[in-house]
Amino acid sequence: MHDMLVKLYDLKNDWNFIDVQEKLGITIRKPIGPEKSVVVNWARVNFAEAWANEVDIALSNMPFTCYVAIEDKEIIGFACYDSTALGMFGPTGISEKCRGKGTGKALLLACMLDMKLKGYAYAVIGGVGPAEFYHKAVNAVIIPDSGPGIYKELLKKI
Repeated sequence: MHDMLVKLYDLKNDWNFIDVQEKLGITIRKPIGPEKSVVVNWARVNFAEAWANEVDIALSNMPFTCYVAIEDKEIIGFACYDSTALGMFGPTGISEKCRGKGTGKALLLACMLDMKLKGYAYAVIGGVGPAEFYHKAVNAVIIPDSGPGIYKELLKKI
């Protein structure tokens, strides 16, 4: 898997995706402190321990560098940045039953625009699986010779 690069300065500062999701009954927002363990545990149960660790880091940054998607008072997805390395987006995950509603793109855009507002010119999407999704959503391009990237010497669970 390769990394991808996003030119944040080319992204329009348009947050209308929040309203689009609201019309579907989905709220996109940053969690608050008392919700940290709920979000971390949700990532652990629905995805992986490694992703839960990254969510924990994103929710330890101040301000938080994580967004969640909520439907009927339940988490249905999350997206983080600045958790594995500064300027990197990820991890992100949407529950299988909630895919196809644009929520993943909304979470991605929330993070990208948040990064842009903080002054980042570029974002790196690490270890990309669905490259076409990121290209269509934010015009991300593959960084040549970037795989396996920062994850190449990841410690293994014992």
